[in-house]
Amino acid sequence: MLYNFQIQTNKRTQMIDITDKVFEQVAKLGVKSGLCTIFVPHTTAGVTINENADPDVVRDMMYEMDKIVPEDDGYLHFEGNSSAHIKATMTGFSQTIIIENSKLLLGRWQGIYFCEYDGPRNRTVYVKIIKDMTYN
Repeated sequence: MLYNFQIQTNKRTQMIDITDKVFEQVAKLGVKSGLCTIFVPHTTAGVTINENADPDVVRDMMYEMDKIVPEDDGYLHFEGNSSAHIKATMTGFSQTIIIENSKLLLGRWQGIYFCEYDGPRNRTVYVKIIKDMTYN
């Protein structure tokens, strides 16, 4: 089962909580047990799992990533977005989450984030759900 949705970002770098969008698809399909993979098909964006209770965590993460990989640091890539490519590689392009009892097995404070590093842009997120066929 493959599902996708669009995200319109509005800043050069930002993290957008997509947990509810992913969970809606799991609920809609009625999957009781299986795996859910979230994949971002972009070289300047990523997906990660982190705390979604305190918005300062997102601010701190983006602040530190900008310090580690500054936007302008003498990169040679002609498009001028090398920092976005580096950050996306650091974050990764996919996450896999276990589904059990029709729920994503995320920790109490965890959320799924789309990470924009070269916005604003219109982006696609893919969600692939693999149903456990042995589940009763």
